[in-house]
Formats: sequence, C-alpha cells, structure tokens
Amino acid sequence: MGVLSQILHVVATVIVFLGAVPLVVAVLQFLLVGLQRFRHLYEDRPPYTPRTAVLIPAWNEAPVLTSSVEGLLAMHYPRGRLRVVVVDDASTDATPEVMRALRDRHPGRVVHLRRENGGQGKAHTLNHGLAHVLDDDWAEAVLVMDADVVFDRDALLRMTRHLADPEVGAVTAYIKEGSGKQGNYLTRYIAFEYITAQAAARRAQNVLGAVACLAGGAQLHTRSSLEAIGGRIDTSTLAEDTVTTFETQLGGRRVVFDGYATVLAEEPGDLTGLWKQRLRWARGNLQVTHRYRRLWFRPWKRREGHRLGSFFFGLIWFALLATPVLLTLSSASLLYLYFTDAERSWQLFHWLWVVNLVCYLLIILMAAVVDPGTFRRCWREALIYPGIVSTCILVVTALPTVFLPLLERAGLLTESGAPQPLMVLVYAWMGLALPLAWCAKLLTGTRMRFLAPVLLHLVGYGSLLAACLVAAWVQERRNAELKWDKTEKTGKVAAGR
Repeated sequence: MGVLSQILHVVATVIVFLGAVPLVVAVLQFLLVGLQRFRHLYEDRPPYTPRTAVLIPAWNEAPVLTSSVEGLLAMHYPRGRLRVVVVDDASTDATPEVMRALRDRHPGRVVHLRRENGGQGKAHTLNHGLAHVLDDDWAEAVLVMDADVVFDRDALLRMTRHLADPEVGAVTAYIKEGSGKQGNYLTRYIAFEYITAQAAARRAQNVLGAVACLAGGAQLHTRSSLEAIGGRIDTSTLAEDTVTTFETQLGGRRVVFDGYATVLAEEPGDLTGLWKQRLRWARGNLQVTHRYRRLWFRPWKRREGHRLGSFFFGLIWFALLATPVLLTLSSASLLYLYFTDAERSWQLFHWLWVVNLVCYLLIILMAAVVDPGTFRRCWREALIYPGIVSTCILVVTALPTVFLPLLERAGLLTESGAPQPLMVLVYAWMGLALPLAWCAKLLTGTRMRFLAPVLLHLVGYGSLLAACLVAAWVQERRNAELKWDKTEKTGKVAAGR
C-alpha cells in the first residue's frame, strides 16, 4: 500500500466516525442535565407577579382562540395583573367575531387589535402588538405565545418567578406536543423529539449559561429587556425568536429555560405541514448562523456578559446543522474502504454502529427519565426513531456472531471477494436515508400517499429532519423568498384536555 493510499485510509477512518458525532453530542447534552441543580435556578424562588401582557399573533385562528384565551385568564395569576392582547393579522375567518365575544365577556382584560393589511409574517404581527403594549407603562413583562398553545394553570407563575432576578431578561417554557389521543404516528415522533430537543437540550443549555432559542409559543420578556433590544422583533429572518434570544443575551441579560413550566401545542399531523414548518425553522437557523458568524467558538466573549461563544455551545449548534454532511461523508468513506480494504471497512462499520447503539440506548433511557409521561405515549416511535432499517442495523452489528450466520444461510452474504449488494446498501444507508426521506415527503402529494408513512418508518424521522435541512441549504443558496408558511391549527389540544 502506497503512502497516498495509507493517508486516504487514515482520513477515511476518521471521517467514518463523524457519523456518530450527532448522537455523541446529544448524549453529552443529556449528561449535562443532571448538573442543572448546581445552577440553583429553582431554589428560593418566591412568587413574583409583574403586570404581564400576553401577546398572541393570530391569523385565521378562530377554532382555537376561545379555549386559548379562556385558559390564559383561568391561570393561577392575579386577576388584575394579566391582560391578553390578540393581534388579528387580517384574518378571513370568524376570528373578529370570536374576539368580539371574548372582549365582551372579559372587558378590560382582553384586547383585540386588527391589522387590515396582513400576511407579512409573524414578526410584523408581533411588532404591531408590541407597539401597542409598550405605548403605555402598564406592562412590566410581555408573554409572547401562539394562538394554539395551552398553558398549564401554574406555568406563568413558574416563569415569572425568574424575573425577580434583575439579571434575567427572558424565560421560556417546555412546549410539549399536545394532541394526545387525537394524534397519530407523526405527532408521537414529534413528542419524542421535543423531549430531547427541549426538555433535555435546553436544560443542558441552562448549565452552559447560553440558551439557543426562546420557544416561539411561550417566551416571557421583561419590559426593560424588550426595550433594550429596540422594542421590536427582528423581521429580516425566519427565526425571529432565535434572534431575540441571542440579542437578549448579547445585551448582558440571562435567558432561562424552566422545564417545570409546561405548555401544550398542536403540531403538524401530516408530512406536508411538518415539512413546511421545519423548512422554515431550518432556514431561520442557517440565517442566524450567518448573522452571528463572528460569535462562534470565541469563549473570550464571556467577558462581554454572555456565553454564546463557548466551545460546547458551538459544538451543539453545528453538530445539528452539519448532520446531513456528517452522515453522507461517513457513508462515502465506508464505501471507499469497502472497495479497497473490506476487512478494515467492516471493523470500522461495526464500531461505528456499536457507538451509535450505545448512544441511542442512553438517549432513550434518559428521555424516559426526563419526561416519563410523554415517553409512555411515544415509546414505540422512540425505538424506531432512527428508522426500522437503521434499528435492524444497530441490532445486527451489536450481535454479529448471532445474525451474520443467519444472513449467510439466507444467501444474503457470501465469502467470495466480489462486492455484495447487501453490504454496499448497508454501508451507504446513512447517506441514502436522506433522499429516501425526501421521497416520503414527495409521496404525500400523489396517489401513492399511503406509502409515505411506510417509507418514513423505514428511513426514520431523524432522516426526514436532515433532508429538510438540506432543502433549507438549497433555498438559502438560491435566495428564495422569506415566506411564512403558517401551520394550520384545528384545536386538537384543547379538545384533548
């Protein structure tokens, strides 16, 4: 073997294990969760009830507004210290009539603002409401939420207690997928995703002292913090909530995630709606990445009053954004090694998937501990979250002495030196799953739509999110229009309570 060939094999070996980076980083986040107690976020936090204006952007939200507003007013919070402001973004349904009835039932506590020229997006709608709320000095805090979100009775009290600390500028809650028994396989996938992406990841970010995003459906700000960032929400990106989160921390104010303040939200129940939502989120995150490009991996920025530049925070951020590239490169390296050194490729493949298996088992176990109630509802989807094919690969590579002889007897593996189609397929699977997930989304608009869930189960929900990220890269490169594709709501959360 020549020097160049040796170098290529070393490089390929390193690249193979990049395929495990997203899961390894996820496990590290879970391990940080246990350290949250040392941040003392919840101890000695007596009730604190600032005058709070709840700001709800609404476009054609008639099916959910009544339950949302009534639920807010029924929360455990002083009656005279809570107002609900609904900003009607030129709705064409019964939203005005619904709001008129609510305003009549709760005079002085419910405000209806209507924009006659709407359709510019959530950020513009919020800014219309913020201008009204900040026009007088009544509001000491502003809670921004979505119309379909249903708060637990004590959620706002749990959030506002952190604002007693003058260093805290904003607080976000744990948003759970809330369709319950009215949900389907897709909402259960989302429910498991939210345990990892919110309940665990944002607790870990509390430990790091840098929170990536205030959940758009439940973000509480102090008035002074909002005024410090200009009293307006950014309108130049599709990730206005993330920009607000970063700007709050860049201004020297802390952002806190309270995992005990829980709210329920209706999430998409079909692939078309999910794709639109996640494409918007992914494009927004790419825009944020570019906007704050001089911030990443600069730990000395801590001296400026924030920790957004820390190495671990950057690792978490980019491990997610780079997932499609890491998986594709890992598969390509395995295929190169397979055709040049089959024995070495099998050893690397075996250890890669053993690492993935250990990491994924840890994630499942820790998710069951972090939110046992939600996990009981979605444990089946948790087990096949990587996809049925990937789950089978995990099991086979963990116990090769048991399963490989069975595959040989079935004629799927041979001892000949010729390339074996099954091995080529398996080695390429991590990269191949992404375009197949995209195909599942495409099937939803055809007569073959009944095959979309089958294909998604095979390739995995995680592969769909990675494919969506690739689509976001493409749209950003093309400078596609910043379009707010709103997710339609049906009121399943309120109905399921």
